Amino acid sequence: DGRVNSVSVQQLIEQISYVNKAKMIDHLGSVEEGAYEIYNCVEKIIKQDILGCEMTELEGKDLGNKEDSTVPEEEVFGDVLWDAHDEREQMEAFQQASNSTCELGFEKYFERLNDLVAAPAPIPPLLVSGGPGSGKSLLLSKWIQLQQKHSPNTLILYHFVGRPMSTSSESALIIKRLTLKLMQHSWLVSPLTFDPAKLLEEFPRWLEKLSARHQGSIIIIIDSIDQIQQAEKDMKWLIDPLPVNVRMIVSVNVETCPQAWRLWPTLHLDPLNSKDVKSLISAECHSVNVKLTKEQEKKLERHCRSATTCNALYVTLLGKTIACVGNSGNIDEILQQCCQCQDTVSLYRLVLRSIQASLQSDKEKGLLREILCVIGVSHNGVSESELMELYPELTSAVLASLLHSLHKMCLLTYGCGLLKFRHLQAWEMVKLEYMEEGENVISAYRQKLVEYFTMQLSRDRVTWRSADELPWLFQQQGDKQKLHKCLLNLFVSQNLYKRGHFAELLSYWQLVGKDKSSMAAEYFDSLKEYEKSCEGEESMICLADLYETLGRFLKDLGLLSQAVAPLQRSLEIRETALDPDHPRVAQSLHQLAGVYVQWKKFGNAEQLYKQALEISENAYGAEHPRVARELDALATLYQKQSKYEQAEQLRKKSFKIRQKAARQKGSLCGFALLRQRALQLEELTLGKDTPDNARTLNELGVLYYLQNNLETAELFLKRSLEMRERVLGSDHPDCAQSLNNLAALYNEKKHFEKAEELYEKALDIRRRALAPDHPSLAYTVKHLAVLYKKMGKLDKAVPLYELAVEIRQKSFGPKHPSVATALVNLAVLYCQMKKQIEALPLYERALKIYEDSFGHMHPRVGETLKNLAVLSYERGDFEKAAELYKRAMEIKEAETLLIGGKATSRHSSSGDTFSLKSALSPNVFLEHGQR
Repeated sequence: DGRVNSVSVQQLIEQISYVNKAKMIDHLGSVEEGAYEIYNCVEKIIKQDILGCEMTELEGKDLGNKEDSTVPEEEVFGDVLWDAHDEREQMEAFQQASNSTCELGFEKYFERLNDLVAAPAPIPPLLVSGGPGSGKSLLLSKWIQLQQKHSPNTLILYHFVGRPMSTSSESALIIKRLTLKLMQHSWLVSPLTFDPAKLLEEFPRWLEKLSARHQGSIIIIIDSIDQIQQAEKDMKWLIDPLPVNVRMIVSVNVETCPQAWRLWPTLHLDPLNSKDVKSLISAECHSVNVKLTKEQEKKLERHCRSATTCNALYVTLLGKTIACVGNSGNIDEILQQCCQCQDTVSLYRLVLRSIQASLQSDKEKGLLREILCVIGVSHNGVSESELMELYPELTSAVLASLLHSLHKMCLLTYGCGLLKFRHLQAWEMVKLEYMEEGENVISAYRQKLVEYFTMQLSRDRVTWRSADELPWLFQQQGDKQKLHKCLLNLFVSQNLYKRGHFAELLSYWQLVGKDKSSMAAEYFDSLKEYEKSCEGEESMICLADLYETLGRFLKDLGLLSQAVAPLQRSLEIRETALDPDHPRVAQSLHQLAGVYVQWKKFGNAEQLYKQALEISENAYGAEHPRVARELDALATLYQKQSKYEQAEQLRKKSFKIRQKAARQKGSLCGFALLRQRALQLEELTLGKDTPDNARTLNELGVLYYLQNNLETAELFLKRSLEMRERVLGSDHPDCAQSLNNLAALYNEKKHFEKAEELYEKALDIRRRALAPDHPSLAYTVKHLAVLYKKMGKLDKAVPLYELAVEIRQKSFGPKHPSVATALVNLAVLYCQMKKQIEALPLYERALKIYEDSFGHMHPRVGETLKNLAVLSYERGDFEKAAELYKRAMEIKEAETLLIGGKATSRHSSSGDTFSLKSALSPNVFLEHGQR
């Protein structure tokens, strides 16, 4: 009932309030609701604080209110999004490959691998070959660990290919990942294409360029390279000479190695000798205190002499099978059964049948079959929670027991939380055991997954799982109609594209028989249709993201003229729904500029990049990685124009920012926890009340704000403010920073009165302490003005909007586009107050600045013309209104012609010019003109 019911609970609450890492959820309501709250909280902590993933959406918060902020990087390398899931999958594959404690006489192989690294260049790739299960992955992972330990200056990049047809076997994704890892280590940030053909074609040049910047050797290792889709075609660059400091190691199965590669120097893994066989089996038996007799050991030794029974996987599985029977069963009997299994697949079948025999009912045996089959027919695996939803009769106790047995006996493993087959031979055995009827059975299981993920989509839950599985399943089923419909779900395509699965997305469109242009038109039509249903700020921001994704996708496809319209629409929506100075507007400007660069319209691109740079500097400060990104983009542009001196200056500036940011930031994973620990250490050594500690508290508050953890953010920001007031005095500009950030937080929580009071205090301090054109003063002025307008206090907002115009004029000069934006803001406010006479000259001046800066056909010119048309109409000058509106529509049509059709917008009308009362209502234009 909202009351603390005991002394012990009160003491617990008091203890928690002093512990930074503790999180208390204050909840009134049912037990179920409370459990849901806790679940959400734990999920957020795991994803954001520990894994450091799924944080890009946080950028949508009102970051304009924040200063000194540390923003999670959505785009670390040029314009390429890093797929945290794919990267974690590789890390887990490496750990799994290296978790065996047995070395299996690998020392002789290690020497050969070391010789390769030391050999003089040029040298072709080294081929590590062996039969299935011979220990190639284990050898490579163990050697990588040794190299990392003994040669810290050597950069080792690895990729472990999983099952054929899985995401890990897509050549374009592999090359993209390796390129990005190289870029990460060489401090080079350049635009990287997503086009799979170009990506594969350009990789040798990237390798040459990036290896020249690396101080030391680079070793690239691709395990099971023959499992890559179209390996010989997509990896043909391996045949060419490698850069002098690069060594390449690839592993293949003897049977599936392409003929052209067989000429390379080869390290072939020999069958296990009797000593290694004994060692492996003894290790497994020893782990469960099972001791074999001499006779049993000899029998096993004799059995493991053929080519198919003396490989590492077979012997490991044999040891586990015997150990599993342990002291409770008849070892001689199981030995007899094992000796009848002449290869790994038949031994896996014996393992499966022993697990079946241990189950208590036919129902459990049936569930075992369902689990294995549904995992087998999936694209990348299935999660435990998905299995529970697919089979409601499956209890968590039964599932846990089954998975324990399957995991222990090397049938299944986990990868990024998904269950998948540990080895290809395990899946081959399941097909033999359960799917003798062939494609019909496989198709039925695929259909079950199709129905499940389709249901997820119908609930508007487009997760990465739906996007990964559903289109692939339709492709496998050959259902082009449903695949086409699935691709036109804008959120599915966005999910695939933003995680870099460009080649996959393109292959689906090729399958449904659509060329690039018709695909672009269909996406644009779908977006226009979706836009009709968008209402409210959140849905418009989401719409802007979709338009941006489409524009970037088309740009990557080389459809430059068609990419402009969606990127322009994204920019318009963000300027209206957010704020013209919001970081996401800079993102739109950056993307649009990228199209103009490729189009060789360098003047347009330069103007847009400069605007993006200005917004980023104002939003984040001059030494933020986002600023470095804009500097790099401008430098690349100047280089293309042979302005080498300007380019070099910008590159140096960017390099310094990135170096400093990397040193300060460390890894994104667990960043919040690291900063908390840093604060505790600072307090121990420096004493609690210092300006540095206050700054650290402020940064922690901002960090938690960005993670949407408003309660913790408020705690840190308050502590920062209190400490600054004690140490520096209440009139110090640093106090204004804390006040500004707290006000932003209260604004987010819709506590407008509190926010107003704090913004006013911050403004008072900054007016007295800072120069009239200082960016921090401009920020507080802008956000207090917006707040006044939101609260309906328009009279109080006017002088602040006027001050914003003055500040921008002093900062940038009277003819800068930023001044025009401030004039439009003020004009919109006057229109809301019905002061059209005051608004008119402001719009006219803004129009002149936009025309001089951007040219007469720029969308901002069009928007201002529409607003002027409204004013003329309301003053009774219908002829002028029609003329202005006609000019505005010409600009709009010129823009939408780029996509091959008109882009209807819910903020404008293409109706008859004279039906102005309905088509040109002031609200329509004022909403669009709200800058």
